[in-house]
Formats: sequence, structure tokens, C-alpha cells
Amino acid sequence: MHQAWIAGKPAAFEAAVDEAAKLLDACRQPLIAGLGTDVAGARAAIALAKRTGAVIDHMHAGPLLRDLDVMRSSGVVLTTPGETRIRADTLLLVGPIEAWPEWLDRAAENESERERRIIWLCPGRQFATQTPQRMNIGAIGKDLKDLPALLASLRASVAGRPTARTAVSSKKFAETSNALKAAIFGVAVWSAAALDALSIEMICGLVNDLNNSTRFCGLPLTPADNAVGVLQTCGWIDGFPMRTSFGRGFAEHDPWLFDGGRLVADGEADCVLWISAYRAAAPAWRGSTPTIALTARGAPFSVPPNVHIEVGCPGVDHDAVEYLPAAGTLAAVAARRPAAAPSVAAAINRIASALPNHGDRPC
Repeated sequence: MHQAWIAGKPAAFEAAVDEAAKLLDACRQPLIAGLGTDVAGARAAIALAKRTGAVIDHMHAGPLLRDLDVMRSSGVVLTTPGETRIRADTLLLVGPIEAWPEWLDRAAENESERERRIIWLCPGRQFATQTPQRMNIGAIGKDLKDLPALLASLRASVAGRPTARTAVSSKKFAETSNALKAAIFGVAVWSAAALDALSIEMICGLVNDLNNSTRFCGLPLTPADNAVGVLQTCGWIDGFPMRTSFGRGFAEHDPWLFDGGRLVADGEADCVLWISAYRAAAPAWRGSTPTIALTARGAPFSVPPNVHIEVGCPGVDHDAVEYLPAAGTLAAVAARRPAAAPSVAAAINRIASALPNHGDRPC
């Protein structure tokens, strides 16, 4: 039996679908946010956005767009987690590895023929609490606020230029830069969830500099909730990432203007379709904006959504295509324990079929 609620009270699935369609039909600026779903769910959400003139935004769009903006402006040589595990003899970890903490255990699985050297810039508390004991890691710096200056000095040291005075000695910088330049296959690893755009730009520049004399790559760790899978789906359908609006009948991308949190905070969105199928997550924002929620069971909403439909988890309750961080690519994933809960795509398609056909929406 499908689980659904209207204003916090149990309701039939079809009744919830009809109520969701009424809410969307009555609003002038819908927002489809969260977007924690598989490729099929993302495609259905984009199709609904085109039909209703909605804005689409992912819950992890901020970190994704920081990486994307820096990479497309300055460029960087990238690699995959598998290549890193098999070939890397030198790892440069930058800042807390928040997006994929278990990656540290994977990094300890050295399958290369050479001893692996690991240098960690400003690891913070994670260095003491989550570092596998079998890993020999040299930490440089502590506080994340010092990271931009340390990265700038390290890049200068690699280029043979004088470095400014920092909390780390010039001798330590020289040793570190020599170790990076001596790498046979080096990889810089970071999580944009913990870094600002300036730090990411400095990392990419450092990787490019090191490739003048050796082989070095970047490995940005991907956020959860199939963020990269949704990003790629948005790209191949409309040519833009998330934070894109279809309000004027065509795709318009603006990272600030179409930030879902800002739209809700400024009262510019009059209905939100929130999607979180991988986990029971609710939006970070608070407000009275009418909300339709498609989530896993137990999402902690402070105020019950106007309509709430429980959906299945991709790869668990139903088959899915999603981005697999360990493989670095999209892949088909079979359901581990199939269940009757509808997929996000199925729920959205039912809501879309219940919408009246008004033709073109006004600007």
C-alpha cells in the first residue's frame, strides 16, 4: 500500500496526487528542489519543470557548482577513484573530506607497486577521528581558515618562488613541494562541500603546475544523493546544470537567481516540490511556502507538507540508473530488496498526468 498524507493526515495515493496537481496548477513560480533521485526521477522532474515553468535545484548544487565553475574557467586534469587506488603513489588531501568520509578507507587500499605517500592540508578534527590507523599521513596546517594561504604558498614553492610567512615553515613547504614534484602519479583530493571557490581554484592551478614536470591529477569527491547523476542529466537534456528556470519557456541558468533556498527565503517561489528519495531529508530552509514532498519514510519536516508521498529508494526498492562515485560513471543498479513504494519518476508522472492541460503558461 502506498503511503501518502495530505496536511499531515493519511490519504489515498490518488487523492494525494490530485492535491499535488492542484497546488502546482494554482502557483505561478514553482520550485522543484532537493532532487535526490535517480536519472529517471531527474528526467521526470525536468519534464515537469518545463511544463509548469518551474526552477530546478539540487540540495548539493552549491558544492557542485563551485567545482564546475572553477574547472570550466581554469581547467584541471581529472582522474577517477579507481585509478587513484590502483596507480597513485602520492596523495594530496585538501581540507576535510566531508562529501565521502569512507573514501579514506579506500585510499588506504594501496594497489600500486610503490609505497604511497599521503600529505593532508588542514584536515581539522577529521585527521584525529577518522584516519585509518594503517595510513601514514603527514598533516600540514590545522584550521581550515588557513588553507587559502597555505595553498598559495605551496603553489609558489612548487614553482620555485618565494613564499609568504605562514604557520608552516619554509623548510616544510620545500619538503612538501619536492615530494609532490617527485610523484610518479600524484592525485589531489578535495571535497567542495568544505572549500570555497578560491581554494578550489588554487588546487586546480597547483595540479596544472605540477603537470609541467610530472603526472598529477585532481579528484573532487562527489556529494551524495546522486548529485552528479542529476547534474549530468540536466546537462544532456538542456545544456545547463541545476539552478535553471523554465519560467520563460526555455532554459535559463543563474546560480544566484535560481538558488532554491534564496527563492523560498525571498518569497519568490509560491510552491515547492521537494524530492529526497535516498534518505529522509527535509529542506534546510523554514517558511510557509506550500510544499509537496516526495521522500523516504520519516523525513523530519517541522511543519507537515501540504502533500507528502513516500517514495522508494533507488537501487534499494527499485532498479535505477545512478552515478556511482567509486566507478566514476553512471551505471544500472538492481534493486537490493524490491518494494511496492513508487519511484520518484512514477510519482511525478502521476502528478503530471493529473495536471490540467492549459497549453503555454504565461510569462
